[in-house]
Amino acid sequence: MNNNGVNKGADVGAPPAYPQTGVASTCRAYREYEAMFRLEEGDLRAGTVLDVAGGASSFTAHLRTLGIEAFAVDPFYEGVTEQVIADAEKEIEVSSAKIAANAASFDWSFYGSPEQHRQLREQSLQRFAADFRMEGGRKRYISAALPNLPFADDTFSLVVCSHFLFLYADSFDERFHAAAIDEILRVLKPGGQLRIYPLVSLKWEEISYLDRLIDGVSGKARATLISTGLPFTPRPSSLLRLVKMG
Repeated sequence: MNNNGVNKGADVGAPPAYPQTGVASTCRAYREYEAMFRLEEGDLRAGTVLDVAGGASSFTAHLRTLGIEAFAVDPFYEGVTEQVIADAEKEIEVSSAKIAANAASFDWSFYGSPEQHRQLREQSLQRFAADFRMEGGRKRYISAALPNLPFADDTFSLVVCSHFLFLYADSFDERFHAAAIDEILRVLKPGGQLRIYPLVSLKWEEISYLDRLIDGVSGKARATLISTGLPFTPRPSSLLRLVKMG
């Protein structure tokens, strides 16, 4: 087994690739984030939080109800408010159908069933939509894309990136990933954390250059691979934690 927690070997009986064109903007719930990133209260209350490629997830909205300053960034937020929400509703419909069609490939120990998975996403979208519609909501949901973030150096204590980096490795190459991680480290405070999950592609394959990326930031951040609390992908994956050095 290599560092990203995926077994090497022949692809006999390999699960089918996830059929995706373009980057999806999904509606993950706070408790999914909490589980998959192994987040504890101390991580969340250390300072300002950023969700990169947040889509229509309710993570930011939930944190703000806890009194935690939180922001999300995604090019998905560029559109008219109601169109963004409508597009997220459509994505639930499309992604739920894809997941149901290949349900046997996934680990349902967290969600229970495809139906419960969809229900959680619908509840998350409702919470996101309410926050997105609020006065000032567009100031915390910022339209921008890696590897260029519109934030000052040393701004955030915690940055999370769910189901974007590495997952779309067939569309974004090693150079992009290196630039994206460098940019996130730039906006992190010394001692701040970046957590990325999963570390497999949409073909459920290991990332061949993951070790090189980790080596490339060894002078800027300390890397740890941690088991996720949300097993779901057809091939298991760890999560990557990078802690920015002072």
